[in-house]
Amino acid sequence: MRSKRFEVLAQRPVNQDGLIGEWPEEGLIAMGSPNDPDASIKIENGVIVELDGKKREDFDIIDRFIADYAINLKDAEQSMSLESLKIAQMLVDINVGRAEIVKITTSITPAKIVEVVSHMNVVEMMMALQKMRARKTPSNQCHVTNLKDNPVQIAADAAEAGIRGFSEQETTVGIVRYAPFNALALLVGSQVGRGGILTQCSVEEATELDLGMRGLTSYAETVSVYGVEEAFTDGDDTPWSKAFLASAYASRGLKMRFTSGTGSEALMGYSEGKSMLYLEARCIYLTKGAGVQGLQNGAVSCIGMTGAVPSGIRAVLAENLITTMLDLEVASANDQTFSHSDIRRTARTLMQMLPGTDFIFSGYSAVPNYDNMFAGSNFDAEDFDDYNVLQRDLKVDGGLRPVSEEETIAIRNKAAKAIQAVFMDLGFPAITDEEVEAATYAHGSKDMPARNVVEDLKAAEEMLKKRITGLDIVKALSRNGFDDVANNVLNMLKQRVTGDYLQTSAILDKNFDVISAVNDINNYMGPGTGYRISEERWEEIKNIPNIIRPEDIE
Repeated sequence: MRSKRFEVLAQRPVNQDGLIGEWPEEGLIAMGSPNDPDASIKIENGVIVELDGKKREDFDIIDRFIADYAINLKDAEQSMSLESLKIAQMLVDINVGRAEIVKITTSITPAKIVEVVSHMNVVEMMMALQKMRARKTPSNQCHVTNLKDNPVQIAADAAEAGIRGFSEQETTVGIVRYAPFNALALLVGSQVGRGGILTQCSVEEATELDLGMRGLTSYAETVSVYGVEEAFTDGDDTPWSKAFLASAYASRGLKMRFTSGTGSEALMGYSEGKSMLYLEARCIYLTKGAGVQGLQNGAVSCIGMTGAVPSGIRAVLAENLITTMLDLEVASANDQTFSHSDIRRTARTLMQMLPGTDFIFSGYSAVPNYDNMFAGSNFDAEDFDDYNVLQRDLKVDGGLRPVSEEETIAIRNKAAKAIQAVFMDLGFPAITDEEVEAATYAHGSKDMPARNVVEDLKAAEEMLKKRITGLDIVKALSRNGFDDVANNVLNMLKQRVTGDYLQTSAILDKNFDVISAVNDINNYMGPGTGYRISEERWEEIKNIPNIIRPEDIE
């Protein structure tokens, strides 16, 4: 006979999650594998000849890249001589500033930096993250996708996401050839919502670079790096090829960051018996060495793997923290569903939401998860109200704002009409008034009429052949009475020329002013310093539409 209590517990959502015991030999260990190397460094004639217990002649391509490009040699020996515990204590000491710590942490090795964070519990890591993130002001990124790659729906959802507060928006495709239309719809919709939102279309690199060079996107993110050599060579890549690709984006005025994340090597079967966090630290150092301004990490699409092992969610926070310790922008994931439990997924997000990161989500699903083509996010459109109330409960800036139904309907309608006008002007398959109406009120693709996919794909290919650029979109919008949106798109193109938003952790405000680690550097040193919610922002956060107002009580 079974215990009635255990029968009830067995039905709880958390017991549908996949959890596994530690298995170091296969890399199924979050932190502290017995196979992780001891920290060490030896420098001769300005060259690292030993790195974390390995001689230079035994270096793999990742060791070589890190040794040659990623570590500040000037302060390396002095910084490596510090006790790891001492550095960990400095991270949470409000009397030690960020700049002093960065000088040390950019001069130590991957094994040493993992040792440092291994001394810390999650509260201490959050305290450190609050101080170490590059940009003082926290922000957020979202996903805007749908099952049918419907451009009208993408435009409307992007506009809504814009008024909800997202600084970056990312799309991808269900059908590869839809990429130009998805990028176009995201660009137009986002600039209807708020001028200055950065957008990307995550697809195969040659196409993504092409779309960016045309001015249809403004940043790139999904350039993956790995912590073991086999994972690189499996994809015909090296750290050098990734660095070259990064320079291709940046030299064309496109903001870019790499993507990595704990668990990826174990998932691919290439862990070498090392811990997930140690391998991820190597990825973060690769990013630094490549000269890339930032990194998306936090397990990302491998969160199911990292979240299944003990201390996995702690390791996710640790990798976000290490990224900031190397003076990089961090887009801290929270972007793939990993648990059936609302309690677990909320706890996982609070690790980044409470201290704040450059992008707390990368991204939050601005659509229902059934429409999320990145395999579903940790929070989706059905969680907007919960998230806004969390901000209000805790007086925390999670980057979003409450919106009214009326303003949302209006902005979605404007975006749908704007993309309708662009399609008409450029001779693409017509967007009907019925589609505009549906997109105005839709929750997801189940509420949208079907489009002629074959005709759309033909037109998308023609769009590439005709060399249509962002300037063509500006003209089309202006010719059809959307001068404000046209001006926003034009201003995004101007950013590509000035290049100011290529700086670390850069976002644009509604006036197209850059907010980055250069002009908004994080100066947190305890209470009364660093980012503080302004009165204006607090009023915005408090203004939940359905609150009971004292003046309405009779």
